[in-house]
Amino acid sequence: MAKKQDDGRKVVASNRKARHDYLIEDTYEAGMVLTGTEVKALRQGRASLIDGFAHVENGELWLEAVHIPEYFQGTWNNHAPRRKRKLLLHRDEIRKIATKTREGGYTIVPLQLYFSDGRAKVEIAVAKGKREFDKRQALRERQDKLEARRAMRSRGYVGE
Repeated sequence: MAKKQDDGRKVVASNRKARHDYLIEDTYEAGMVLTGTEVKALRQGRASLIDGFAHVENGELWLEAVHIPEYFQGTWNNHAPRRKRKLLLHRDEIRKIATKTREGGYTIVPLQLYFSDGRAKVEIAVAKGKREFDKRQALRERQDKLEARRAMRSRGYVGE
């Protein structure tokens, strides 16, 4: 089942691997054009953002390879699990994203899929791929911070 955050968002799926694999530049909240059975499957907390990506095509933003499984009580009008879904953003935002992705190395990745005030939203990010060295360095930095916090706590310091 989807979990509810303190800011009123009910998170259905999150892409934690994207923050590891990409350097996040800008984030945007976009609406999605969905069918009824897709919304019902999302309300059950069933979705996967792994391998998902977005692209700009003819001035419109499209989300692809996001897996929303078929609604198990759906009938012949059930949706295709990995269909192409249109994202809803302002024209200026789409234009800004399109110019950024035309530069080398930038892509659009989905970070979270959630409900906000009853509407399905997706948080997308314009991101640049990290190299293997950058990934190792980020892991090392996180490990060093964790060890420093543990050392401070063992000495009686109660901070953050």
